[in-house]
Amino acid sequence: MAIVTFYRGDPKNAPKPTMPAHLGANAIITCGGRLLLERRRDSDTWGLIGGGVKKSETTAQGMVREIYEELGIRVQPDQLQKLQTYGDPGRIAAFQDGSVWRMVIAVYGLDFPREPQMRISAESRELHFFTKEELKTTEIAVTHQDIVEDWFLNR
Repeated sequence: MAIVTFYRGDPKNAPKPTMPAHLGANAIITCGGRLLLERRRDSDTWGLIGGGVKKSETTAQGMVREIYEELGIRVQPDQLQKLQTYGDPGRIAAFQDGSVWRMVIAVYGLDFPREPQMRISAESRELHFFTKEELKTTEIAVTHQDIVEDWFLNR
């Protein structure tokens, strides 16, 4: 059973937020034109690397921390390229504990010249670099679908 259910632009089905807006950071991590995604344990969907930004962090600092926590790779904030912020009010995460969050996501880009050594965190089931063609048949978390689509439109 999923720990979290994601909604985007679905006012009929998405529950109303019960918590303040949640600031997150996610990364478009690429290597050779392929996009890195993690199969999430909480929803069993594929998603971008990233997560919540702590109150004491900038979004770039949060992204650096999340990359280390989820992949075991150390990067510096100046290696990240700020791409866009996604803040539409219909981006919702509903958790099993009853908390419902509106998500505001800062998205960063990071390109590796060769595939890095990575480790799978407790939050992930699997890590994989996908081609554009492979993504057409991959179940991506609905809150990340438009981010992935936007990235490919700009390629």
